[in-house]
Amino acid sequence: MQDMMPTWVGATAKQIARAVRRGDASATQVVADHLDHIDRTDPTIGAFRALRGGEAITEAEKVDEQEDLGNLPLAGVPVAVKENTPVAGLPTWNGSAAARSVVAEDDHEVVRRLRGAGAVIVGVTRMPELGLWAVTDDETAVTRNPWHSDHTPGGSSGGAAAAVAAGLVPLAHGNDGLGSIRIPAACCGLVGLKPGRGVVPGGLGVDDWFGLAEQGMLATTVADAALGFAVLAGRRPEALVQPSPLRVGVSLRTPVPGVLPDRPNRSAVTEAARLLIAAGHDTVTADPAYPLLLGPQTLATWFAAAARDVDEAGLDETALQPRNRRHIAFGRWAQRKGYVRAADRDGWRERAVGYFADRNVDLLLTPALAARPPAAAGWGGRSWQANMVASVRYAPYTSPWNVAGLPALVVPIGQRPDGLPVAVQLVGPPGSELLLLAVAGQIEMAAPWSRHAPGYPRVASRSAAGS
Repeated sequence: MQDMMPTWVGATAKQIARAVRRGDASATQVVADHLDHIDRTDPTIGAFRALRGGEAITEAEKVDEQEDLGNLPLAGVPVAVKENTPVAGLPTWNGSAAARSVVAEDDHEVVRRLRGAGAVIVGVTRMPELGLWAVTDDETAVTRNPWHSDHTPGGSSGGAAAAVAAGLVPLAHGNDGLGSIRIPAACCGLVGLKPGRGVVPGGLGVDDWFGLAEQGMLATTVADAALGFAVLAGRRPEALVQPSPLRVGVSLRTPVPGVLPDRPNRSAVTEAARLLIAAGHDTVTADPAYPLLLGPQTLATWFAAAARDVDEAGLDETALQPRNRRHIAFGRWAQRKGYVRAADRDGWRERAVGYFADRNVDLLLTPALAARPPAAAGWGGRSWQANMVASVRYAPYTSPWNVAGLPALVVPIGQRPDGLPVAVQLVGPPGSELLLLAVAGQIEMAAPWSRHAPGYPRVASRSAAGS
């Protein structure tokens, strides 16, 4: 790579913002570098639905023209936004032409906050239709995992994860209704944080999927994840504080009877527990008491959320993928039968919050996934049953914490024997986002991971090492 022209591609968001604020780099050059990398690389990955090439350069120039950049924590940082979140001047695709809404006149609040922090929105990333699945593809493209192109990057924020893992952007926005940030983060070797309920503005579908869905970010480092979280939450970025010794509950149990984690995911939890002990924490086996009906209740809520989104938007249901038409039909049936109840969700939240006091633990450690990511294939054309089985078998660990509204984070912990990343999930009580990030930072310091998929970003970075 020594003969390549240096570029800002591959740098962290913190490195880029610091260089732009100091005048060591221009936002225009940084964005141009990334747009060039996207143009050369994304055709083989399929991460982006649409790019804002000219508009992004114009916005970068406006950043460079500002006299005082000191209060811009993301000065000049290229950021991607998930395609279900309005970006002024673009349609909101929601995963397919059939679900696409009109061109947005205004930015969503989280997009406004990103721009206000100095970020430049370079484009919108792909997701499955209506954001319903843990795989990302449609009739126009199959989004591929940069670590292994035969496998999915996960979903529904699959395009966001693929973009970050390939260095197309250092930071990407996503959202998480049943694991849609954490599942792709685990598939692609990234840090993915789902904030607790109400911490970041939602505005996702009807009532944020009954309160299940949250906005968040995907990043290659804990420091970048913390920076992105602060911006979305409307907080001043601050350094993570070294946590005092904690008691961490460890559980391999899944909320789906009969689904068990495979050996690489069990080993990842063992390794994470070892690293936490080495950092001064205690670990203890402490399984959450998942209610027997939690799974069926969660499925009913998921089905009904899709039905309400379609009805509210007035979509032509016949134009949607067959798997999603069936999903919506189940949602309407579940609502008619009275299977979608706030009391059930509130009851699980109370039990989930109580877990930490009842078991005398500060955090919970679980696998992030139960199996390796499925194949990157035309899941949008497969049956509803095939999609359900694939998603539930490989990603059962994330959804309970959406129902409970608790913060949860995925952090890389190495690689599987097949070369794909493996990760663990950390869950905390309300308000523990910074604690989760701090503990993830200790894991990163003790066992640093490869920030990008092997072979990416295929350029020689201008930036110095570090974050």
